[in-house]
Amino acid sequence: MKFRPLGDRVVVRRVQEDQKTPGGIIIPETAQEKPQEGEVISVGPGALDDNGKRVAPEVKVGDFVLFGKWSGTEVKIGGEELLIMKESDIMGILEGRPASKKKAA
Repeated sequence: MKFRPLGDRVVVRRVQEDQKTPGGIIIPETAQEKPQEGEVISVGPGALDDNGKRVAPEVKVGDFVLFGKWSGTEVKIGGEELLIMKESDIMGILEGRPASKKKAA
């Protein structure tokens, strides 16, 4: 299934963090904090400005980004848990990180 966000919305896949402490203790999934880092897998065409012109988004598919703890709406698309958020909820792009090999939504 393909999903294309509208306007300035972005679809992000959370990056999975290690499930062990440095001492080797395994942390159960229910006790883990959700990561605030993710990979952009789909981007809308951009928001409209006051004059009706399209403003191109700054993020692109494959970018790794940081976002707020409570940003976005969690959805399940094709059995995968994803976040849909406005581009303004993204705080910045993490540069120099290799892209993942999963398919885009």
